[in-house]
Amino acid sequence: MIQSGFKIKNVFFLIVSLLVFYWSKVNGQVYLPNEQVEKDFKSLLIRPLTNLKPFTKSFKTDSVLIEKGFFYSEETEKVPLLIYKPLTGKKTYPVIICLHGTGGSKDNQDITNMLYRFSKLGFMAVAIDARYHGERVSPVGNSRNAYVDAIIKAWKNQDESFQTHPFLFDTVYDLWRLTDYLLTRPDVQPSRIGMTGISMGGIETWIAASVDKRIKVSVPIIAAQSFRWSLENNRWQGRARTIWAAHEEAAKDLGDSVVNKESVKALWSKLLPGILDEFDCPSMIRLFAPRALLLLNNGADQNCPLPGAEIAFEAARNTYASKKAEDKLMIHVSPNEPHRLLPEHVKLACDWFVKWL
Repeated sequence: MIQSGFKIKNVFFLIVSLLVFYWSKVNGQVYLPNEQVEKDFKSLLIRPLTNLKPFTKSFKTDSVLIEKGFFYSEETEKVPLLIYKPLTGKKTYPVIICLHGTGGSKDNQDITNMLYRFSKLGFMAVAIDARYHGERVSPVGNSRNAYVDAIIKAWKNQDESFQTHPFLFDTVYDLWRLTDYLLTRPDVQPSRIGMTGISMGGIETWIAASVDKRIKVSVPIIAAQSFRWSLENNRWQGRARTIWAAHEEAAKDLGDSVVNKESVKALWSKLLPGILDEFDCPSMIRLFAPRALLLLNNGADQNCPLPGAEIAFEAARNTYASKKAEDKLMIHVSPNEPHRLLPEHVKLACDWFVKWL
């Protein structure tokens, strides 16, 4: 009887150990195993591979070599490119991908400033226009309206076999294909590719790079958060207001006179399936470890409320600790700052890429 009880006890502890290994619990929320999250997200965005058909032209200035061009992420998706390269004459470079925020473009001053700063540090720096932004809008310059219109159209779509995800996810696919393109270039060091982004671009960074191990270093800026926490704690307004007209349309279609928690949940669940559970930041952020990750947030950010961001921070800390890679994780919160890019963000990002990329 003693031996039998001992075996039962050992089996019990084995089962508990396996559950702890394969499942993660953060702030009371249980998340699927990392491998399952990665598999599920890649399956969600899978689509036919097409020829990249890249094209670029070079322009030399006194301080940097600039390339402008495009590639195709899908058969009908032409993705405009902007590349800054150092004037060092080297044959190959480490690369940093830089992503703009909602309503912006690769040509915004914040982005071109980062491209220039990175190039002066010896990196090739690359930016693209997100879908329905920049040159991917006709006429050029009406990005926010085009983006919202695309989201409304996707919300109203009734054909599940042709569901698009213009709210973040489709641009994530473009980023994977951008990485495919970069790896075809003879001037790219394939094992040294990093990614950063501001606001919307920062969210696209933690989504795209979390499941793409080719991205070795990541710096999401004013982007770490928990969509689930925001919804459950009535702090969804900041994020929703970036595409407010789309949320108003969803509320109207659901018979509500004002945007509310239920209509926000319906819109997010349809256009960002999984964003309230396995694809939320606290879940996805675990997939970075043990790659170098710098999270830059602001303490009074209305779009990324700090209590929700702290859930993602906890998930990251736990995972990096479990892999004994705490030195490759840094979290910096600028106190009392609203949702905006700060000079210190750019400085910290530069230092992080120099150190780890």
